Amino acid sequence: MLVHELILTGTGNKIAIYEKSAVYSYDQMQQKVSSYRNYLYSLGLRRYDNIALHIKNSAEFIFSYMAIASLGGVVVPLNTMLTPREIAFILKDAEVKHLITDKVLDISGQIEGAAPPVQVLITSLEKEISANSYPNPPAIDVRDFDPCVILYTSGTTGRPKGALLSHSNLVSNAAAFSQATEAGPDDNILCVLPMFHSFGWTCCIGTALYNGASVTIVENFLPKDVIATIRDMGVTMVMGVPAMYNFYTSLARPGDLAGVRLFASGGASLPLEILERFHEKTKKHVIEGYGLSEASPVVAFNPLGRTKPGSIGLPLRDIKVKVVDNDSIELGCGEIRELLVQGPNVMTGYYNLPAETAETLRDGWLYTGDLAYRDEDGYIFIVDRKKDIIIVSGLNVYPREVEEILYQYPAIKEAAAIGVPDRSRGESVRAYVALKDDMKLDKKDLMAYLKTNLAQFKIPREIIEVDALPKNATGKILKKELRHIAS
Repeated sequence: MLVHELILTGTGNKIAIYEKSAVYSYDQMQQKVSSYRNYLYSLGLRRYDNIALHIKNSAEFIFSYMAIASLGGVVVPLNTMLTPREIAFILKDAEVKHLITDKVLDISGQIEGAAPPVQVLITSLEKEISANSYPNPPAIDVRDFDPCVILYTSGTTGRPKGALLSHSNLVSNAAAFSQATEAGPDDNILCVLPMFHSFGWTCCIGTALYNGASVTIVENFLPKDVIATIRDMGVTMVMGVPAMYNFYTSLARPGDLAGVRLFASGGASLPLEILERFHEKTKKHVIEGYGLSEASPVVAFNPLGRTKPGSIGLPLRDIKVKVVDNDSIELGCGEIRELLVQGPNVMTGYYNLPAETAETLRDGWLYTGDLAYRDEDGYIFIVDRKKDIIIVSGLNVYPREVEEILYQYPAIKEAAAIGVPDRSRGESVRAYVALKDDMKLDKKDLMAYLKTNLAQFKIPREIIEVDALPKNATGKILKKELRHIAS
């Protein structure tokens, strides 16, 4: 099955999409995708073209994504919280020719050495397909191993990398996750996670459509509104990050969540305190899983009825994992080292980055960079991140990127960013800076500078001035020492 064929799993008046302002049956969704497809082909979109999406959570995101996939194009979802500078880098790196967006993006002058992509406004697209009929494109031989999406995820160097996923990667992961969660056509899955993120797309949209089920789309996470939506729309499956469950625990009444049969958490480790308080209040369990963009994203999930608190569960169907030492030798039960993944969900590589691909994909295994161990029953426990990734509300923040921007600020001589615990976000960014001689730090001015160069979730919530950053004998900044100070 191909990704765009997921829209064919339900027919007739069965509701596919609920959102605040509209409802679409499977027939209506199929008609919309067909209209989008015809129009986009008339604009010149062709097989293997990389097409960016900058659209908030909405039915239009689904229509656009499926139309592009059906043309054999490759979707490049953009994080809608990124700044123009950050967006411009991805557009250039992915060689994007067309950008479908729900608002005009001011990226003039941001893309050096390349023409900016043609922006296609959703409002204009809708107007065109309402007023005109466009012919069907010729048959396009899209295959399951063809590229479908490029998901940009930064490395510790701060340079965003595009994980290239095929139709087979995405569909196989939705199928395996469906089996693990026992999803079926009677489910109504909440999608408040951002659709540009692999967690939201595969576990909410992909899983719902794979099963001919319904998806309830929420644009933004406003806790009280989301709780009311869960209650009033008859949501049966909720996917979320730990910070969301913190809000549900604090604000929801037990009756608000009574109709939900499955709560799943991912994106970051779920603190046991939140898990226990949630169960105490609602009498329902939150089941934890694990994934990464390079794996479409889901790798493991706790079996229903056989969960282990603190564990990410067992590998999904057809997925293998192992824990290896620095010489790639597999270790036994209870031994902590790097987690490796193998399966039909693993990416084909990083877009136009052969060296990085060869480093991450070795001998048929994906090296995750996460430290883990397995217990005697095969359950996986994530201990720490080998890389210095900071996860803010389920979104990855890479310290090097923050540091590069800090270093560009005139008064700063040295900078380092780390993650610190945050009750509402899971983690937040803390920056340590040392100033140039005879310079003073104007934090208000620095924050204004950061806001123009970094997405809001990447901006340090704390900036601590120090005389000098701790270093080893070679001059490398010792983040371990900074974390010790922060603890």
